[in-house]
Amino acid sequence: MPKTWNVKIDNYFQANPNCIIATAHVDSFPIDLPLEPNIREPNRKTGTYRQIFDSLTTQPEKFFSRHSGIVLSANKVKPSKTSLELEVLEASEGGSDGIINGAHTVLAFEQAKNYNYNLSQARVKVTIHIGLSEDEAKDIALASNTTTPVDSRSKVNARGDYKFLKQYLVSLERAEDRKFRIAYYQNQSGSPRNAQCNVNHLLKLINCLDRNRYNPDGNKRTKHPAGMSPPSNITDTERERLTALLPLLSQALWIEQRLYEIIQDHISNPRRKGVNDLASIDIRKTTLLPDSKYSFGFGAPTDLALPIIASYRVFLDKDYKWILPFNEFAEDFLQHLWNNYFRKYLVSEKTAGNTVGTKISRNQEIWESLYISAQSYLNQHLVKMVNSSKEEESKVTESTKKRGKGKSDELSATNVPK
Repeated sequence: MPKTWNVKIDNYFQANPNCIIATAHVDSFPIDLPLEPNIREPNRKTGTYRQIFDSLTTQPEKFFSRHSGIVLSANKVKPSKTSLELEVLEASEGGSDGIINGAHTVLAFEQAKNYNYNLSQARVKVTIHIGLSEDEAKDIALASNTTTPVDSRSKVNARGDYKFLKQYLVSLERAEDRKFRIAYYQNQSGSPRNAQCNVNHLLKLINCLDRNRYNPDGNKRTKHPAGMSPPSNITDTERERLTALLPLLSQALWIEQRLYEIIQDHISNPRRKGVNDLASIDIRKTTLLPDSKYSFGFGAPTDLALPIIASYRVFLDKDYKWILPFNEFAEDFLQHLWNNYFRKYLVSEKTAGNTVGTKISRNQEIWESLYISAQSYLNQHLVKMVNSSKEEESKVTESTKKRGKGKSDELSATNVPK
């Protein structure tokens, strides 16, 4: 059922048939309006919020002239001389009503009331758009939220460009009985601030396995997915490419999780007690991974696992199918990379006094060495398979010859004249 809110006003005017602009009272302004159209949640730690709160509580009578106002969306508005009655449809009813711009302002109203500030003289300009579609509400939200920087992830999410990924994760949660913790926009409540749980991190994981885009054997400049930047716009072509890669997400998540388990075991059993010999690993912090089952007692740069994951693309064909069964080689190959390359790399950087951090994602040498190692590992594995196949074929041939010889002997014995 639609919900209604009353906004107490001094006056209003009809800017156009679908827009009302009013001077509203702050002390009675509804603080529980939905945030559906807004592209990010308010954060009381930001400078924007603090400025609004200080302006409101120090000189409430001047707040109207110092503030740009609040923008709302409502299904219907019933005006009177002293109030506006807003009818708001919930998201489940197909609505996109609520606060389009001004969530920090409404949060400041709430906090000021909680601290018993006298807001009776405070007024705020309210612009109410009536009967907006979801796309129209998002368009206004994107254009309005420019006072403080809005990260590209929030804008991509507001445009609905992550829908294909969200739908896939829901199906994956059901199929594999797991739960993901992913942040799709700024200040998203209920999601961790850990960088590994950012939606852009998921996109990086699957991008690392794109053997068609990142192919050192080709003539392309982008030989390795080093230093990937988050997309500011997901086109239809890009969505098609990412959708084709999505079935590889489970394997990418597994590789990252297993690498972190190996690191956890390494720092838990150091050669010298109390000493961490791995660069970029901070034993004073913790790390959460996108799958809610996994958390670790050390901090690591977001891109730590990417060069490892990217090396696995050697085992994919052009249709993103595994050349070898993933479960048969994944663990052994990961241990091979860790013991022969990656651990030594992190130890050497630590010995040199370097903190790796984002340097990992930009160091072409480590990406190249891991990729070459993967090629060598695959070639050796394929040679073994061919040799094994030849041995099996030889055994079958020998067995056939023996059976043939046995039958020949039987026939000879039968035909011997008495």
